[in-house]
Amino acid sequence: MKKYGLATIVAAGLTAAALGLAAPVVAAPSGPGNAQETINDLKADGYNVIVNRIGGTPLEEATVVAVRPGQTYSRTDSGNPGDSLATTVTNKTVYVDVR
Repeated sequence: MKKYGLATIVAAGLTAAALGLAAPVVAAPSGPGNAQETINDLKADGYNVIVNRIGGTPLEEATVVAVRPGQTYSRTDSGNPGDSLATTVTNKTVYVDVR
């Protein structure tokens, strides 16, 4: 029984390590578009968007300088005892720099 518990802990640790190293895929800005469209697209893809603004230009007139990945939160569990482990992304963040 102890060997099974240790194997489960090791498998969960390896899964968490692999997910921690994987960066989320982020859509890069495709040329000079307005920042609001990029933000709306990222939100539609399920990202929490944090905007870093340079200057006071309204988002409709601002351009995207960079899109950077942020923290991704996930959980790994089996749902029921004896089931296979499954990982679910619960939250993903992206930073959008606009000017």
